[in-house]
Amino acid sequence: MAQINVTNLTFYYEGSFDNIFEDVSFSIDTDWKLGFIGRNGKGKTTFLNLLLGKQEYIGTIHTSTIFDYFPYKVTKNNMDIPVVDFMDEWKVNCEQWRVICELDKLGMDAEILYRPFGTLSHGERTKVMLAVLFSGENDFLLIDEPTNHLDWMSREVIKKYLSEKKGFILVSHDRDLLDACVDHVLILNRESIEVQAGNFSSWWENKSKKDAFSKGENEKHLKEITKLKQAADRSVRWADKNENTKIGFNPKKEPDRMINARSYIGAKTKKMQSRVKSYEMRMSREIEEKEGLLKDIESPVELKMMPLTHHKNILVSVKEYGLRYANTDKWLLENISFQISSGERIFINGTNGCGKSSLIQAILGHSIHKDFEENKLVQGILQEQGYLETATGLVISYINQDTSFLKGSIKAFCKDNELSESLFCALLRQLGMERVQFEKNMEDYSEGQKKKILIGASLMTPAHLYIWDEPLNYIDVFSRMQIEKLLLTYKPTMLIVEHDVRFRQQIATKIIDCNCSGTEQI
Repeated sequence: MAQINVTNLTFYYEGSFDNIFEDVSFSIDTDWKLGFIGRNGKGKTTFLNLLLGKQEYIGTIHTSTIFDYFPYKVTKNNMDIPVVDFMDEWKVNCEQWRVICELDKLGMDAEILYRPFGTLSHGERTKVMLAVLFSGENDFLLIDEPTNHLDWMSREVIKKYLSEKKGFILVSHDRDLLDACVDHVLILNRESIEVQAGNFSSWWENKSKKDAFSKGENEKHLKEITKLKQAADRSVRWADKNENTKIGFNPKKEPDRMINARSYIGAKTKKMQSRVKSYEMRMSREIEEKEGLLKDIESPVELKMMPLTHHKNILVSVKEYGLRYANTDKWLLENISFQISSGERIFINGTNGCGKSSLIQAILGHSIHKDFEENKLVQGILQEQGYLETATGLVISYINQDTSFLKGSIKAFCKDNELSESLFCALLRQLGMERVQFEKNMEDYSEGQKKKILIGASLMTPAHLYIWDEPLNYIDVFSRMQIEKLLLTYKPTMLIVEHDVRFRQQIATKIIDCNCSGTEQI
C-alpha cells in the first residue's frame, strides 16, 4: 500500500484573481475507494491534473504510484477506427485480453473493440474506457464523472462494476453512486479540505451534526460576547462618572466628604478600569474561539422561482404518438400516451437513444417557443404520427443538454435573455458561484458552472411548464439538494429527463418509462 502525501499545496491559474488551493495538506492511501466531493469550480478536476503533473504548483505532492485518468482523450481520427487499433494511445502496453476480461465484468461483448469508436453510444464509450483503465496493474486511477449523459441502466452497471474495484479517486455528484462505490471521501469544503472514512451519506450525517454543534457554539459565544460588552460598557460609564467626582464638591451637599477622599475615588476608578480590561480580554478570547466555527458550514440560501398558473388543468396531451427521423423506417417512439397536468413533475425514464429528447423537441415544436425555428420537428428532421396537443398560450422554460453555445459575458447573456443582471448574479451566488466568476467569459467556465447558468435562467423565467433535459449533469451535490428543496417548495409543473436516482425519488410525481413499444406510467 502506497500513500499520496500533499503538503502545503498552493495553486492558481495564470491571470486568476483567486487561489484554487492555498497551503493545503493531507494524505490518502492508494488502496482506498475515494470519493471526491466539492462544489462546482472548487478544483476537483484541477487537483487530478496536478496529480498527473499537467500544471506547476507550489508545495509538494509525494508518491511513488503511477496515475491514469478517465475519460481518455479521443481524437477526430479515433472516431473512425476500432478501439483495438488505438487503445495503446490511451494506456501504454495495454493488453487486449485484460481489456476483454474487464468488458465481460461490464456486461459487454469483446466485439465492441472492433467497431469504429464513433458508432458507439455514450454508455458503450464509457464502458470501453473503463475496461482499458482497469486493465493495468497497480495504477491509481483518477475517474472524473463517469456517469454523465448515461441512462439509469448504464449507471447501474457502472455502479456495480466500481463497487468491486479499489485504488481510485472518483469525482462524482451522484449520491447513489458515491454511497455504493467509495469507502473514504475527500471533501473540498468552503475553506478547508478534509479526508474521512465512509461514503457520502455517512459523511453528510456527520457534517450535519458537526454543523449543528458549530452553530450552537457560535450562538453561545455571541451571547457571551454581548453580555461581556454590556458589562464593559456599564463599567466604563461608572468609572467615568466616578472620576468626574474626584475634583470639586459642594460642602453644603456633601458635608461628610473630606479633601483626602480624592485618592479613594481614584483607586476606585482604577479598579473599575481594570475590570473593563478584564472584560475586553474575555471578549477577545470568546471572539477568537468563535472564529472559524462557521467557515465550512453548508447553509445554502433558499432559492425562489415564479411559476405561472394556466387557466387549463391539462397543459400537454399525447395519444398514440410516435416519432422517427425523416427517411428512416425505425420509430424512435411509438404508441405513447400521457398527459401533463398542472402541478405534476413528470420524469421521462428510458435508455439512451430511446427518444426522450426527441419527445421534448416535439412538445416544443407544437408550442410557441423561442427556439421554435431551430426545432427538429419544425425543420422536418423529425416526423410524427398520432396526437400531440399543447394548451393555448403555454409558456415554457427549457433547459437543453447542450452548453456549447454559452459564450461571452454574463452581461450579454442577460441582455439576450431579457434577465435582470443584478438579480441573475445574485441567484448564481446563491447557487454557489463566486463573484470573481462574473468577470470571466462563459466559455471559460467549468461544465457545472455552465449548467448553473442555464438553471438560473430557467428559474428566473416565469412559465407554465418547465422542461429540463438532463439539467444536473456536472452540477455539484450541494446544489442538487438545494434545487430539490426549491422544487418541493414551489411545486412547478415540470417535464424532466434526469438519471439521478435520488433526485428523481425526491421530486417525481409520475414517471413515464419510455421505450420503443410504448410507455408505462409508474
